Amino acid sequence: RQRHRLEEGREPDFLIRTQKQFQEVQRGIFVVLTVLLVMVAGISLVVGGIGVMNIMLVSVTERTREIGIRMAVGAREADIRRQFLIEAVVLSVLGGISGAVLGSGVVAAASALLDWSMAPSPIALGAALAVSGSIGVAFGFFPARRASRLDPIVALRHE
Repeated sequence: RQRHRLEEGREPDFLIRTQKQFQEVQRGIFVVLTVLLVMVAGISLVVGGIGVMNIMLVSVTERTREIGIRMAVGAREADIRRQFLIEAVVLSVLGGISGAVLGSGVVAAASALLDWSMAPSPIALGAALAVSGSIGVAFGFFPARRASRLDPIVALRHE
């Protein structure tokens, strides 16, 4: 106040900030960025899940005759449902693996380019694969249930 020649009671023309205030602002920015990242990831998971579900529904439609034959020779609803759930999980996990490999490649390239020490966390990679598998179960259940509830006679007549 003395250096700026400000009298008592007069509004200062400068600001004083502490490191604690900077940390609070930084923490707020990190929270907002984390929320945005989670929202983008959630939307991506839903879109990927819908893609898996569409692929599996097309698969059920194209393989209706095969499903009818399997049911005619003794396959139970649970067998058909399990088959299509396994296919959905395999499809999702393969997508998760390809994403993990691509992400690891991007991290390795960025690490080399920026000369930073970065590496993907094995726990994060495992969690990503677990989430992709659960997306396969969640979005593959409807097509699997649809396949298991087909009437064998109608399915055998399907062209």
